[in-house]
Amino acid sequence: MLRISIICVGKIKEKYMQEAISDYCLRLTKYAKISIIEVAEDQNVDTSKRIETECDAMIRKTPSDAYKIVLDLKGKELSSEQLAEQIEKIPLQGFSHIVFFIGGSDGLSDKIRNFSDSSFCMSKLTFTHQMARAILVEQIYRAMKINNGEKYHK
Repeated sequence: MLRISIICVGKIKEKYMQEAISDYCLRLTKYAKISIIEVAEDQNVDTSKRIETECDAMIRKTPSDAYKIVLDLKGKELSSEQLAEQIEKIPLQGFSHIVFFIGGSDGLSDKIRNFSDSSFCMSKLTFTHQMARAILVEQIYRAMKINNGEKYHK
């Protein structure tokens, strides 16, 4: 079974967001084993050091056998269908584990961009990283439904 991990900075504080994320994670168990790995938000006042510390922590949590995708404003925007296609192709490349990275509110380091196998931009709109997490799990669920020819996507 495909394994999917979301490695992200910070905790979800809002109960309604926790519930939405949990709901989609539960739905995903039919298609993949999903886990969310949180790393602490760094409290350094220097933004660049804070970003480096957070990204280094995400890299340390990454399994060595995973295909790594970073959510990045500098990445290519993908439609739901394109994301589904990418997810479907990854196991054909010999990977059974996909990791998605969601950075903190200050962004990402070039180190994690270079560490990743690919990147994509969820939207040119700005979302909180908590909202990005909810949208990502919904889109992964949508991708699984698309790839299995099931009704969900319109």
